[in-house]
Amino acid sequence: MTRRRWIADTWDERRTTAALTGDQAQHLSRVLRAEPGQVFDVVAGGFLHRAEVVSVTESEVRFTLHEEQEGDAALPVRLLLAVFKFDHLEWGIEKATELGAARISPVIARRTEKHLAQAATKRVERWRRIVREASQQSRRTDVPEVDDPASLKDVLRTVDAPLKLLLAETEEHNALPAALQSAAKGAIALAIGPEGGWTADEMELFRVAGWQHVTLGPRILRAETAAIAALAVTAALRG
Repeated sequence: MTRRRWIADTWDERRTTAALTGDQAQHLSRVLRAEPGQVFDVVAGGFLHRAEVVSVTESEVRFTLHEEQEGDAALPVRLLLAVFKFDHLEWGIEKATELGAARISPVIARRTEKHLAQAATKRVERWRRIVREASQQSRRTDVPEVDDPASLKDVLRTVDAPLKLLLAETEEHNALPAALQSAAKGAIALAIGPEGGWTADEMELFRVAGWQHVTLGPRILRAETAAIAALAVTAALRG
């Protein structure tokens, strides 16, 4: 039987003990009725362990960490995701986590609605909770980094992946699978635009930064659908 997996909030330097606190501890103690002696999988510091519960309160569940277990590595993919309607964006962030994205960078694009751009900074902690929960649900051994929202110009300065792929509605010939298969293995950056697409000046920023235009096919996809499809293709070819 597959054991429930948790990502520890705290652990000691030698990774012999770990603990869940806050909402995680409350869920494990109140809802799942955890008791000393029960065994779970616990990720501490990016390493997966078989872990035994040693004490339970509503504010903290403590574990003894036993042998380290093998875990799957994240995809070496940084996802640049333009900020759009929060319910759709958050669903996309959750699924991107399940599909293995290593880092998610929310971008305030020219066509991001003004009220969403203004509210995005206040939503970051919610997005980080979403990726943590999605990491546990999908049995990842790490949690993707979620950057603070920033302008495209500022985000592009921080991208150092050797393969930089821009999903572009105007591209007709260079398919994403072909671009992935023709490039050497290594870190990948994928950019997904907002509703209405990137503006001409944003496309110029991508061009100057050396991004390659790719397509997922003839259909026009919603931003969150494009992100999921692109990551699924990348996982299939590079995972």
